[in-house]
Amino acid sequence: MSFKDHDLTVPQAAPGIQYEEAPLQDPAGARVPGLHVVRITLDNPGQLNSYTTEMVKGVILGMRRASNDRGAVAVVFTGAGTRAFCTGGNTAEYAEYYAGRPEEYRQYMRLFNDMVSAILMCDKPVICRVNGMRIGGGQEIGMACDFSVAQDMAIFGQAGPRHGSAPDGGSTDFLPLFVGIEAAMESCTLCEHWSAYKAHRLGLIGAAVPALKVDGRFVPSPFVVTDRWLDEGRIVYGDMKTGAARDEAKLVLGRGEVDLSRLDAEVDALVFKLANTFPGCLSKTIESVRKHKLEHWDRNKESSRAWLGLNMMTEARAGFRAFNEGSKTCREADMLLLRRRLAEGAVWSEALVDEILAKAHGRG
Repeated sequence: MSFKDHDLTVPQAAPGIQYEEAPLQDPAGARVPGLHVVRITLDNPGQLNSYTTEMVKGVILGMRRASNDRGAVAVVFTGAGTRAFCTGGNTAEYAEYYAGRPEEYRQYMRLFNDMVSAILMCDKPVICRVNGMRIGGGQEIGMACDFSVAQDMAIFGQAGPRHGSAPDGGSTDFLPLFVGIEAAMESCTLCEHWSAYKAHRLGLIGAAVPALKVDGRFVPSPFVVTDRWLDEGRIVYGDMKTGAARDEAKLVLGRGEVDLSRLDAEVDALVFKLANTFPGCLSKTIESVRKHKLEHWDRNKESSRAWLGLNMMTEARAGFRAFNEGSKTCREADMLLLRRRLAEGAVWSEALVDEILAKAHGRG
């Protein structure tokens, strides 16, 4: 029969976004005729798959296009390469264009909000294939997805208060639903990274699978504590290693190779399970579960957008510049100096920003 076209635009390639259709496969690897999986990939690996304004538009259009795809079983949302799913908004674009332009950033945040909503409103189940770091806005768009499957060297976390913003693009709405108030508060304020195993233990993701091959065999992430208790009970299974232990882990990584085949197998298995359900019942169930996220998201997204726009005149203006202009050893503003200056009655100005960026610029 001849179908009506419900797409808003003619399908076209978006800068920094790959949109592909992959065959649906059964557990034996045989193709299922007439059905496929949509794969939407953030393709900016040189900047850890951070999304530009144009990429945000591409995700919105991709999710809408996948919704209308009658033969699509599910959407797999991922990033290019093995280092990162997504590290959030493109800090170069933030620092060089949006910093100091609150109304421009407010318009940008309309697009960002629409991207989160497009994921939450997609008519297909959306699986976040976490191929690497899921940080900041990357964490937020990942939590908007219905399922998350990660390779076990992926890390999860926020960037907001350490880099001049607040994680109000979804994390303050979604994270308490996943991990509870205390753990969410810790993550959102301290911005310390969680391993994939800790994320799984807390309920943030559905599965974590090995991705490092050493001498031809998969091994668990060497960067994570694998004993249940160490150091008199202060370190819990799944915590990130530090100090000398982390240096040793880097040596193990150097001897091996990253192989995401087990991640892909886990995602494929999940998709096939979803395909073996009644489609209407599956859609209704997903929509019903999503309501818990949408309740918080729809209540807060517009006020958050307005605040984030205004913040581009002050702390975000400094924080994003520090990250973009800083060295490998220092990409943060001098927060203690800032607090002292504000306590002394200083007002936000270019001179104040330059002063608190001195350390990032190598002058402090």
